[in-house]
Amino acid sequence: MCWSATADLVAGGAITAVGVVCVARAARVRPRAVPLAALPLLLGAHQLIEAAVWHAGGGTGAATLAWAVIALPLLPLWVPLAVWWAVSGAARRRLWLPVAVGAVTSVVLAGVLATHTVTAEIRGHTMAYAIGLPHAAWLIGGYLVATIGALLLSGERALVLLGALVGAGAAVCAALWRWEFVSTWCACAALCSVLLLGWVRRGVPAAPRSTNSPPVPRS
Repeated sequence: MCWSATADLVAGGAITAVGVVCVARAARVRPRAVPLAALPLLLGAHQLIEAAVWHAGGGTGAATLAWAVIALPLLPLWVPLAVWWAVSGAARRRLWLPVAVGAVTSVVLAGVLATHTVTAEIRGHTMAYAIGLPHAAWLIGGYLVATIGALLLSGERALVLLGALVGAGAAVCAALWRWEFVSTWCACAALCSVLLLGWVRRGVPAAPRSTNSPPVPRS
């Protein structure tokens, strides 16, 4: 999906549309799921921003910075908090680790963005981003624990499946495109997030009909 400006525009537009449907549906049937349902909307917009990075030929412009803000500090905070807000009970107690790790990772990445310049470079059919992350392995690990870990610990089958698919996609992206990992992983995550539409459409179980119907008055 991140292989050209056109691919980003087409895929980003489609995923953004899915996000709009997800949010509208969640607002009606499961309001607490709205932040999580908005994930395709966020990631679709993310791909549209990357289309602007392609058109600019990479570099260090506003589009590159906007892309980095979403990819780096925002997602590891948004995803675990959105999952925590959407679920309840024991699942929430399991999510303290990805929420805490996501918060720390987000703060560190925000600090890096505030003190370093993000650059984007076209490398063949991928967009590579560079910022010079300190302790990159630890930060990437924390990032994945926060995002994928929250989905896997959610306790809801569709979200666990989504986490497994995004995790598999992350492994493939890391193996095939080492230096373009962040860009390709975000594209994979955006595509997988379409699964959220099915999760949201199922909504909440319908209330059972009462068997204690009021007596019908007789004449």
